[in-house]
Amino acid sequence: MNKHNNTTFTPENYVFEAGQHKDKKVIWIIFPYNKELALSLKKTMKAYWSRSNKKWYVADNFQHRSLLGLEPNYYGKYALLSISSVNQPAFTRFVEHLKLKGYSPNTIRTYSVEFIQLLKTLKNYPVDKLSAEKLRSYLLYCIKTLKLSDNLIHSRMNAIKFYFEQILKKENYFTQIPRPKRPSILPKAISTQDVKKMLACLDNQKHQLLLKMCYGMGLRVSELVNLKITDIDSKRMQVLIRAGKGKKDRYTVLPESALAPLRKYYLDYKPKKYLFEGQYGGQYSVRSVQQVFKNAMQQAKINKKVGVHSLRHSYATHLIEQGTDIRFVQILLGHNNIKTTMVYTALTDIIKRKIKSPLDNL
Repeated sequence: MNKHNNTTFTPENYVFEAGQHKDKKVIWIIFPYNKELALSLKKTMKAYWSRSNKKWYVADNFQHRSLLGLEPNYYGKYALLSISSVNQPAFTRFVEHLKLKGYSPNTIRTYSVEFIQLLKTLKNYPVDKLSAEKLRSYLLYCIKTLKLSDNLIHSRMNAIKFYFEQILKKENYFTQIPRPKRPSILPKAISTQDVKKMLACLDNQKHQLLLKMCYGMGLRVSELVNLKITDIDSKRMQVLIRAGKGKKDRYTVLPESALAPLRKYYLDYKPKKYLFEGQYGGQYSVRSVQQVFKNAMQQAKINKKVGVHSLRHSYATHLIEQGTDIRFVQILLGHNNIKTTMVYTALTDIIKRKIKSPLDNL
């Protein structure tokens, strides 16, 4: 069969170009006119026809880039234009090195944005000639004048440190520059009653399963949207979490109560590759999961300032409360260090209630 007569959308049949249309970022989709290809495109995603450009296009976003097999956007075009030509080669080298080291798209995006801020401030001054003293002055400027938060300062320092130590090989450059002390903030968990209440409020089958899987296996949102159908092993009641934080694979336990809803969801929605897919196919977006969680919290009238990551915190806390060995919790969460897992012991109300004050023994 000729590939042009194939009604299944395959990116190989099209040419994609990033561009702009009516002041919005778009991805142009180019192909020799063919009724079947046009129909396949419209079935797969929300594509529009531009009369002026005589081309199809879709919004340039993470979901479409993932579906079309394009590289994620790490920074905006205007951000790149704000860098002096003197420092453009340094920035290109910076991004290329991050990719070669295998950093995640999110880390590359974060580091790129933070490094751009330094290069914008330097203007025509070469970043490679920046002394440790001038670098210290810049970071003080970020704290005193820009009044950046401690977390943002840490993020910016990590990006700059990467350039000077990993690329320029100036390993002791940051020894004279102290870091802001990180505040010791406990992770925010939700009670079992509130989790139950929140899930009960959701009528949408897909949305309810999303949050059930997130809480029931203690997943990060990135791990949830990366789940593939082939990762679910219902016979062994295990789920393979591929390339979690630190690019490590791990297995976690599939909750028995999620098995029946999971099977019904699969029959009703018929996902092709990922367990949870967007309206027009491709990977479900992190932002969509965050919105589902936010709506569920509002519907359940739970007035807590927490994000969807609190479901992972709740999973760990509730496991410890029901007596699960902390070492197993560490493995299930994919933590390198037991100290990271130990922080959840500070949240366990049941354990706290068992502690008897010395005053009661008087």
